[in-house]
Order: sequence, then C-alpha cells, then structure tokens
Amino acid sequence: MAKKKSSTKYKPKPVNVVSKSPVAKPSPFVDAPVFELLHNFQKAPDQWAARYIIIITAIIIRSAVGLGSFSGFQENPINGDFEAQRHWMEITTHLPINQWYFFDLQYWGLDYPPLTAYHSYLFGKLGTMLNSKWFELGTSRGLETVDLKNYMRFTSLISELVILSPALLGFITFIGKKLNLRRIDQILITCIVMCQPALILIDHGHFQYNSVMLGFFLYSLVDLLKGNFTLSSIWFISAIFFKQMALYYAPFIFFFILSKFVVNLITKFNFAKLFSVGLTVLVTVLTLLSPLMLGGWNDMVTNLKQILVRVFPFNRGLFEDKVANFWCTTNLVVKYKQLFSNDQLTKISLVFTLMSIAPPCLMVSYKNLMGSKFSKSSTSTSKYMSLVYGFAATAWGFFLFSFQVHEKTVLVPLIPSTLLYCLNTSYYISITQWINNVATFSMFPLLKKDGLSLQYAVLLVMINWLIGGFNWRGNLLFQKSSWFWNSVFALSYLSIAAYHIIDFQFDPPASYPDLWVILNTTISFGCFSLYYLWLNYEIYKL
Repeated sequence: MAKKKSSTKYKPKPVNVVSKSPVAKPSPFVDAPVFELLHNFQKAPDQWAARYIIIITAIIIRSAVGLGSFSGFQENPINGDFEAQRHWMEITTHLPINQWYFFDLQYWGLDYPPLTAYHSYLFGKLGTMLNSKWFELGTSRGLETVDLKNYMRFTSLISELVILSPALLGFITFIGKKLNLRRIDQILITCIVMCQPALILIDHGHFQYNSVMLGFFLYSLVDLLKGNFTLSSIWFISAIFFKQMALYYAPFIFFFILSKFVVNLITKFNFAKLFSVGLTVLVTVLTLLSPLMLGGWNDMVTNLKQILVRVFPFNRGLFEDKVANFWCTTNLVVKYKQLFSNDQLTKISLVFTLMSIAPPCLMVSYKNLMGSKFSKSSTSTSKYMSLVYGFAATAWGFFLFSFQVHEKTVLVPLIPSTLLYCLNTSYYISITQWINNVATFSMFPLLKKDGLSLQYAVLLVMINWLIGGFNWRGNLLFQKSSWFWNSVFALSYLSIAAYHIIDFQFDPPASYPDLWVILNTTISFGCFSLYYLWLNYEIYKL
C-alpha cells in the first residue's frame, strides 16, 4: 500500500512584522533652517558640541548688537539706562553703603533692590582696577568712551552667560526628559529661545541686566518642578532682590507652594515643610539686607524705609512712558489722571491686578489641592506645564493692569511664555513665536529712540527665518488647521507691517506727536490681552 501523503498544510515562513510600538513623530522643525543647521548633532557624542556652538553663536549675536548705540547715547545731561548702570557702579564703589540709596536722587538715584547694588559694586570694583577714570565720583558722569562701553557690554554679557544661560539649559534638559523630548528637539528649542530678540535688544542694546533676575527665576522654576521648595525659595528671593519686577511671579509661587503642602483640604496640613520654607525666605531676606542693617537701630530703619521708597515709586503716577497695558491704552478714552488722584489710581490698579492674577493662581492651586483634572484632555505632563502656564498668566496680569509699568517689563511675562516652546508642536510654536514677535514690536519706539532700529529688524528677520517663517512648506508662524489663530496671526502681522510703513514714511501730526507710539501700544495691547485669555483657557484645560 502506498504511503499516504501527509495532510499537513504548507505553512509559510513568518514575516517580520513591524512592531506597533509608538513611532516618534518627526520634529516640528524638520523643514525649518534651524533643523538644517543643527540636525547633524543628533548623535549623543555630538550633542554637547551643539550646545557649545549655540552658546558661541549667542555670544556673537549679543556682541554684534552691542556694537550699536545704547540708551541715552550723547543725550546729556541725564543720558539713559547705560549711564544709570554706570553711575550705580560709581556710587557703590566710592560711598559708604548707608549712602547708596540717598546720594543725589535727582541724577539716577539707585532705585533697584540691594542685590543689584552688590552686582554694581562687584563690577564697579573690577572696572576701577582696569581704569579708575570710568567710575570716578562726580567727574565720570556722562562718560561714553569706547573702552567704557566695551567694558559695560562685557559685564552684561558675562552676567547672562553665568546666570541665565545655565538656568535655561537646565530647565530645557529637565522638562525635556519629563515631556519625552528628543535631544535634537531640546537642542533646537535651546537655540530658538537663546536667539529671541527681546532680551538681546534690551540687555545688550538698550543696556540693562534683566538676564540676572530672569536667570534666578528659572533656577527657582526648575527647583519647583523638582519639588525642592526650600532651594526654590532662595532663588526666588534672589530674583526679587535683584529686580523688584520679579514680584510679578510672587502670588503664583505662593499659592503653588501653599497648595502643595495642603495634602487634604480639611484634615492634613504639612506645617513642618511650610515652616521650613518660610524660615528659608526670612533667612535669605535678612542675609541679603544684612550689609545695609549694620549700625544703630535708627540708621537701619532709615535705610530700609529709603529702600522701600526708592524700589516702589508710587509717587511717579499710574504710568510714565507709553506702554502696551490697559491703563495707557484706555487712557485715550478715559483720562485717569484728571478723574482720580494718585492714591485712588493706586487702589484701582491694585483691584484690577488682583482680579487678573486670581484665575491662574486659584485654578492651579485647586488642582493641586483636590488632585483633580480640569478636563479629559489632561495628561501626565500637565503638572509640569501648569507651573509654566501659571507663571506666564500671572505675570501677564501684572503687566496689563499693575501700577507704574515700563515697556521693558514685558520681558518678565515673556520668559515663561517662551518656555512653552517645549511643548514642541506646531500649534504651540506658532503661538509662542507670535507673542515673542509682538513683544519685541511693542518695544520698537524705545529701540528706535536708542538708535537700534537696524538691530531690531535684523534680529526679527533672523529668528523668524530660523523657524521657517519664510518657507511655505515648513512655515511655523501659522497653523495648518486653526482658522481662528491664523486669522489672528495674519491680522497682527499685517498691522505690524502697516505700522512700520507708516512710521518710516510719515511723521506724526504736530498736534499728536505720540500718535504712532499710541498706535504701537494699542496693537500690542490687543495681542497681549488675547494671549492672556488663551493662557487661562489652557490652564483650565490641564
């Protein structure tokens, strides 16, 4: 009998099937010039080289801007912020510490907190060793020599490199791990943030040291994210004691830390940790004030009172220069200074400010207290980004409604807003770059007055080119799906372009010499207000 054939069916060899594990999405910057410039550093051994290249590039850009003019150049006898910073180095290096906040207040009297004074003392002493004529008491007023300018530019540059740059790198590295950002995207975001024009033009063009205060704030933010509230408090007090504008962040950090300590709304309260943070704040404040508290009781009280008077100048009025906030913009219709006294305006602005900062502070605190999500779209990363959103929204509330705001103060809410680049989608990139463009535009009247129009134009073109603003395929200035935001962007950019054409071609009417400036502040205020509302909506969605 013939052997029966096996009935076993033929089984084909298994084919390798691609795993269904999530595949990383391409970088949103893949079609942008910044990706073309840095994509070769994707390999791990090359990533630190990329950071060095970014830092060197940042130094070159800031140095190039520093070759231009500065605030108050050849505007004797008062000059501008450059002379103010130089003068503070002059008085801190030559006068006893108990005279720093009293000396010749009509000529750039010291009006920043003590850490700024110590910073001025340090660089004043160093500068005196290089050239004693730069900071001679009295005789050096209004000095604008090339070597002095180079030295002052160096002090601003080194301050940013030592304080802000490491803080920024630390934040992006930390949040990048929490948000699962690839290292190449972290590198690209670092480059874009460090090339944003606003801070560069103010610190290295106009001339100030905002980078120090903002660096301290970023260190505080990173430690908050890590849960190290004690160290975060030290950094934050340092930020306030360098520039009082850091108080824009204060309500949110207070509510955030307090809500973190309340484990249960009724039964449990972590008093020990809260006490340790409070004690840290007190010790830090006393340490920073201690050099000014030497001497008798009366001298100490007099010094502290004078510091408060100088740091919080409520007698200057609701606003001085034209600024893109609520009061200056609506003053076109309501003449506040004619209707209300200065004391009344102080109280009114306080009420408006509290109303504007309450939503972000309370929403994030409620989430911390109840451990709940605001919406179904909440993700595991919401707890990290809630801090960034909260700081940004609170600071914008202060900028829009508080008392005695300057145009340069937009840097305070702009820094946490710029950190939203780390969300790394075209949606957030377009909005973040939009608010950076508008913020830089809002300072144009100041920059034009300083003779920095060329630097303003070049840096704006450069940053928008880097993210693909002139590339139709990879354009990150607009969104692919949101008609609302695309309409907002288009209207904003067309308004800005029209403004610059009008400002370049025509002089304002003689009867309204500030008309173009008011047009600038009105456009900017509209954009800032919309962005503030969007931030609160984003917090609600977390």
